[in-house]
Amino acid sequence: MTPTGPATGTLYVRLRDWFRAHPLAFDATIAAGTLVCMIAASFTDPHGSPEGPTFGDRAPDAGSVLIMIIGAAALVLRRRRPFAVLCFTVTICFVELVDDVRPAPIAMSAVVALYTVASRTDRPTTWRVGLVTMALLTAAAMIFGPTNWYAQENLGVFAWTGMAAAAGDAVRSRRAFVDAIRERAERAERTREEEAGRRVAEERLRIARDLHDVVAHHIALVNVQAGVAAHVMDKRPDQAKEALAHVREASRSALDELRATVGLLRQSGDPEAPTEPAPGLAVLDGLLDSFRKAGLPVALARADGERALPATVDLAAYRIVQEALTNVRKHAGPDAEAEVSVVRVGRTVEITVLDNGAPQAGAPALTPGGHGLLGMRERVSALGGTLTAAPRYGGGFRVQAILPVTTRTGEDA
Repeated sequence: MTPTGPATGTLYVRLRDWFRAHPLAFDATIAAGTLVCMIAASFTDPHGSPEGPTFGDRAPDAGSVLIMIIGAAALVLRRRRPFAVLCFTVTICFVELVDDVRPAPIAMSAVVALYTVASRTDRPTTWRVGLVTMALLTAAAMIFGPTNWYAQENLGVFAWTGMAAAAGDAVRSRRAFVDAIRERAERAERTREEEAGRRVAEERLRIARDLHDVVAHHIALVNVQAGVAAHVMDKRPDQAKEALAHVREASRSALDELRATVGLLRQSGDPEAPTEPAPGLAVLDGLLDSFRKAGLPVALARADGERALPATVDLAAYRIVQEALTNVRKHAGPDAEAEVSVVRVGRTVEITVLDNGAPQAGAPALTPGGHGLLGMRERVSALGGTLTAAPRYGGGFRVQAILPVTTRTGEDA
C-alpha cells in the first residue's frame, strides 16, 4: 500500500530512492528482518498448550541461533548470486531438519532466496527450481521432523515455498509488462517525432516548389518584356509602353502569388494572410494569355469537360503547364509556338505541353536534371502519377503528365 499524507509520502519516496541507489543496503535490511522473524518463530511452540501455540516456553540453542544468522547473512548476496544463495539456504535448512530434534525455522531464508530466483529468471526455470525446492524441503520435514508427517508445520513448508515461487513469478511478469509499456511509449514518441519531421520536410519541399514555379514563370516574362521594351524604346515608344505595362502586370502577379505562398508560413498572431484560392485549371486561360502577351503563341485544347479536380491535382496541373511554358519561352527560341492539351481519361487527367522550337544559340540545353523538371517530377510523384519530358522527333520538346483524379489520400473530385 502506498503511504498517504504529504510528510509520510515524502519520507517514503526518499527511502525508496535511497534503497534503489543502494541495493546492498536494501538486501541487508531484508536479511535483518528475516533473521528477526526466524528468531521470534524459534521461541514459539505450535503445540505448547491445548488452547494453541505459546510464546516463550522454549528457546533456541546456540547452534540454532548461529545457523539462523548464517542463513540470514547469505541473503545479503541474494541479487548478486541468486542461485548460489538458494542452494546454500536450502542445504543448511535440510541439514537443520535432519540433525536437530527441534529444528530452527531456517526455512524462512530459503523462502526469501526462492522468491529472489523466481523474480529474476524466466517462468520455466522458476517452476523447475521451485518444484525441486518444495519437494526437497517438504520431504525432509515430513521424514526427519519431530512431528507426524501430516503435521501443519510440514504443510506450512510446502505452502510457503510454493507461494514464494508464485509471488516471484508474478513480480517478474509485472516488471516485464511495465517495461514493455514503457518501451512502447518511447517508441511511439520517437515515431511521432519522426513523422512530424517528415511532414515538416514535405511542407518545405512543397513551398520550395511553389516559390520556384512562381518566380521562374513571372521573372521569365518580366525579362522578355523588358528586353522588348529596351529594343523598341527609341523607334516605337507605344509598343515599349505596352511591354512595360506587361512587365508591371507580371510583377504584380508574382508579388500576389509570393504573398499567398509565404502567407502559409505566418503564425497565428501575424496579420491575416490572403484568402484567394490557389491557382488551378479554372484560370488556365489567364495563364496562357500572359504568355501570349510575352510573344509566345499558345494553342489550347481541352477535352476534360472542365470538370473540377481535387485541389492538389488541380494545383499540380496548373504548375506543370506554367513551368513547361516558362521553359519554352526561355529555351525554345523567339519563333517557337506551343500547344497545351488537357484530356480526361477515365480516372486520370493528362496534361501535355508541346513546342516546335529549337534551343537558342548560347542558351543552356534543357535537360531532365533542371530544377524546373525536377520540381514537376516531385509534384507528379507525390500524387502517384507519371511525368514524361523529352525532345520531340523533328525538333521541339514534349512534356506530358498523367495525374490520378483520386489522390493517394483518398480525395476525389
